[in-house]
Amino acid sequence: MCVTAVESRPAGVALTPSPGGHRPFGARVKAFVALTKPRIIELLLITTVPVMFLAAQGVPDLWLVLATTVGGYLSAGGANALNMYIDRDIDALMDRTSQRPLVTGMVSPAECLVFGISLAVISTVWFGLLVNWLSAALSLGALLFYVVVYTMLLKRRTAQNIVWGGIAGCLPVLIGWSAVTNSMSWAAVILFAVIFFWTPPHYWPLSMKVKEDYARVGVPMLPVVASNRVVARQIVVYSWVMVAVSLLLTPLGYTGWFYTAVALVTGGFWLWEAHGLQNRAKAGVTGAKLKEMRLFHWSITYVSLLFVAVAVDPFLR
Repeated sequence: MCVTAVESRPAGVALTPSPGGHRPFGARVKAFVALTKPRIIELLLITTVPVMFLAAQGVPDLWLVLATTVGGYLSAGGANALNMYIDRDIDALMDRTSQRPLVTGMVSPAECLVFGISLAVISTVWFGLLVNWLSAALSLGALLFYVVVYTMLLKRRTAQNIVWGGIAGCLPVLIGWSAVTNSMSWAAVILFAVIFFWTPPHYWPLSMKVKEDYARVGVPMLPVVASNRVVARQIVVYSWVMVAVSLLLTPLGYTGWFYTAVALVTGGFWLWEAHGLQNRAKAGVTGAKLKEMRLFHWSITYVSLLFVAVAVDPFLR
């Protein structure tokens, strides 16, 4: 999610952390919470819990939902903390990340590393003991994929970073299903694919907005290395595939009329916005008139509504 820097400073000038300075307890607590990136985790949980309702074909065990939600937060929080530890050098040079706890010095790198590893261990054991070991393995796999494959291997090397790195964000769907059934299903795989094709057109509009930040630190997000026309065309391609995949659940018998209606309406509006962005990019529109953030904001609403429909649909069949 976009975090706007509030301090006025020249672009590209890193803040000087002062770990030895005054760090109030309350501010420190907030800083450790910030390390987990709560706003991003909200999206992950939105895709986890509704799948549990679909897997149960009704209301799942609420204690299981709570255990899965807590475990998911701890696991994703650990991954996000380790991501900040690895990216602390470029975070200090980017406007949108200049207020992160490691940059301001509210948390030291060593503290962040210990915090992230601790959450990774605790969340894996938590899932194994309170949910099941399949969910624990998937949770640990998502964490390692995000930290090692995306953050360490892909992010600074290829414009396809968010495409393949986004797999980590798809795994909560499988975790939600496995938490209820201790198995896998084509329904979970289809929803996994929806998130896979959703991630690039969700994140690329934001990257278009802040591409100067990424260019400054040498991170080759697609909008940094390609024109707006190329990026918009890729967004449209991924959007059409995403909407098509989202409609597979009904003919395969996993969902009914309600989910189908929501998928068609929300998907149709998504395609309208995606093509609008492409038309503006083709016309050479730049700056605020490109309105790339309209699609970014709608993408969050889209995935929220679609997965609410996933949860509600079993009650209307």
